[in-house]
Amino acid sequence: MAGRFCTLPLPFESPGTVRTLAVRRYGLPGARPKAYIQAGLHADEIPGMLVAHTLATLLEQASISGEVVVVPVANPIGLDQRVHGTLLGRHTLDRGANFNRGFAGLDDAVATRVAGRLGADAAANVALIREAQAAALAGTPPRDAPEGWRHLLLSLALDADIVLDLHCDQESLLHLYTGHSLWPAATDLAGWLGCRLVLLSDDSGGAPFDEACSALWWRLAARFDPALPIPPACLAATVELRGRRDVDPELAAADAGALFRFLQGRGVVAGSPGPAPVCPAQVSPLAGVDRVTAPRAGVVCHRVGLGRLVTAGQVVAEIVDPVAADPAAARTPLVTRTAGLVWARAVARFAQAGDPVVSIAGPEALPRTGSLLTD
Repeated sequence: MAGRFCTLPLPFESPGTVRTLAVRRYGLPGARPKAYIQAGLHADEIPGMLVAHTLATLLEQASISGEVVVVPVANPIGLDQRVHGTLLGRHTLDRGANFNRGFAGLDDAVATRVAGRLGADAAANVALIREAQAAALAGTPPRDAPEGWRHLLLSLALDADIVLDLHCDQESLLHLYTGHSLWPAATDLAGWLGCRLVLLSDDSGGAPFDEACSALWWRLAARFDPALPIPPACLAATVELRGRRDVDPELAAADAGALFRFLQGRGVVAGSPGPAPVCPAQVSPLAGVDRVTAPRAGVVCHRVGLGRLVTAGQVVAEIVDPVAADPAAARTPLVTRTAGLVWARAVARFAQAGDPVVSIAGPEALPRTGSLLTD
């Protein structure tokens, strides 16, 4: 079934400037289940764009049982931010804000709209909440270009049963972020993708896109009487497609095929994919991640590779001061606080003090303050 292609203008553009959001739609509008898939929210993370494109070629030939919305380039603003030939798509250049933060939380507005109207029928409650979500979003008009862009993305995704936000890290294993409340329901997604790690949090901090779509459901469930059932009706996940350099047609074909079979298994796309592969991932709380940072500036020398298991106190990297007066004292070892899986490393081989260098996922939460996500 051929998809429908459209472009939606971004609001609040400067005079003489027009940016648009390209959207591909498959299936009948309003059909269930609905899946929303986007890539490039961080505009300098390219692997997901190729995967979304490759998935679209599969969907063009498929029979769609539900509805699929694909946004292959979710951030035209960031994609236009080039400085001296370098694409800077993670933060806004004007204010330095992370593009994947600050998505509107509609919990209070939705709770007010559904209070006194929920009942014992979970499916009816889901329909009522989705109606209230749409009204609450419409009742929160954006005030500037970044808000307008976020508002537009949420308007496409909020009523979906499945939301997949395709990202990548710097150097990393394939992994995903999702909510404690959505696990193990998302085991099939991790299994089809062959994820090496699943990081769980119901509130990672900063209001990223996936939690703007999914967290409302478990937050409402906590606010209302258990006799008024509110299921986690949106399975949202941030899928991290390895590292920035992993832009490869064979990898993209494998990842797109995995997402296609996942959609088949969820009844969005017609056909039987067979049983999902056994999930190979380590499952860790996001609060259990040790992001080992550089205590000083210098050359980064990694001591362990991606996918390695380490023990607490192990040296995982060194910072070398190339101008140290005493060369014998030039190396500063970086050690991890937790045993666990080395799943991400910095691309840069020179770090400033405070830069994250290596990430290790452990089994238990670590003492920390602030957001669980890096900015």
